[in-house]
Amino acid sequence: MAKYILKRVLRASVTLFIIITILFSLLRLMPIEGYFDNFDKVSSTEIQVKLNSLGLNDPLPKQLGRFYNQLLHGDLGTSNIYRRGVSINTIIAEKIPISVKFGLISFALSLVMGLALGIWMAYSTRTRFKIGDRLGTVLIVVVQAVPAAVYHIVIQFVGSQYAGIPMLFDEARPISYLLPILSLSIGNTAYYAMWLRRYMVDEANKDYVLLARAKGVPSGAISRRHIFRNAMVPLVQYIPGSILSTLMGSLYVESLYSIPGMGGLLVTAIKRQDNTLVQALVLIYAVVSILGLLFGDIMMAVVDPRISLAKKEGSR
Repeated sequence: MAKYILKRVLRASVTLFIIITILFSLLRLMPIEGYFDNFDKVSSTEIQVKLNSLGLNDPLPKQLGRFYNQLLHGDLGTSNIYRRGVSINTIIAEKIPISVKFGLISFALSLVMGLALGIWMAYSTRTRFKIGDRLGTVLIVVVQAVPAAVYHIVIQFVGSQYAGIPMLFDEARPISYLLPILSLSIGNTAYYAMWLRRYMVDEANKDYVLLARAKGVPSGAISRRHIFRNAMVPLVQYIPGSILSTLMGSLYVESLYSIPGMGGLLVTAIKRQDNTLVQALVLIYAVVSILGLLFGDIMMAVVDPRISLAKKEGSR
């Protein structure tokens, strides 16, 4: 286990290094307007003075080395436009708690609803009319086939027009949390339900389950102790990634409901061409994604000790 984790950490570090290098290089090709809040009113002399002070006239390798040195000291730089001169660490520290709050609630809701729906669908496949399976399949197909932006807008419209829920987020009104939380959770709900249903149906048709039924073991005990437990093993690797990505907030959902979190911050930074802030936020999202993959593999080994991640066949 320790050898595998070390190997994955090293691989993740290399991947992150490549992502950072490419991102940094691409942003240096962007127009220099992204480093000035009033570019049209600045003289060419002032532009050069500012670029020199930021080190943007230095060779790219020197800039990259300086950037990595800042990262090692936990410094993500300062905002040039969004909040001029303010440390990006300070800005993110103000935004993360909001996204974490929405993310935790949305993840918990999606996990409960997704597992419940997946179990119901799997059980329904053994009934005559398969109503639960059909209804769940319709929901999954709609969520998977329709662009997320479309059903997010539908949720916002229906909730505000027919349920009287505020269209935009208002921290002073707890009811305004409902629509963004539902929007954030519906995608993961369909995802968990789809895969849990598939894994449970696969497990239910295996020989050990048929043998248990032939021996007269109660169906409830078989479902709980064998089918559900074994079906969760391949599903559990996706949970850490879902947790981390949901905690960081959805880019579109936070912007749609005017939530002052991480997602809305990235959209605003891109619109205002605050290159340094965009660079820091993309870096954070890249780290979150890589950590999600790593923790997912580790959780598989924790849930099922029969999986040996140190072996070649256990790695991805």
